[in-house]
Amino acid sequence: MITLLIMMIPCVNIVMMFVWAFGNSKKSKSNYFKASLVWALISIVIMILFMVIGGATFAGIMNQVSYY
Repeated sequence: MITLLIMMIPCVNIVMMFVWAFGNSKKSKSNYFKASLVWALISIVIMILFMVIGGATFAGIMNQVSYY
């Protein structure tokens, strides 16, 4: 229960994910937070990829638009 409350606090949850993943906590909790960190990393990479693709698309569209 306290774990869920701590995970609701911004910035603290990121630090605590690393503490619980690589600290001396129960094996199940450690594995859960290691998996959570992997999923967070995958989500960040996908988000950056979409932002780059969207930015390139927007730049391409704006490059084609010309006002004479």
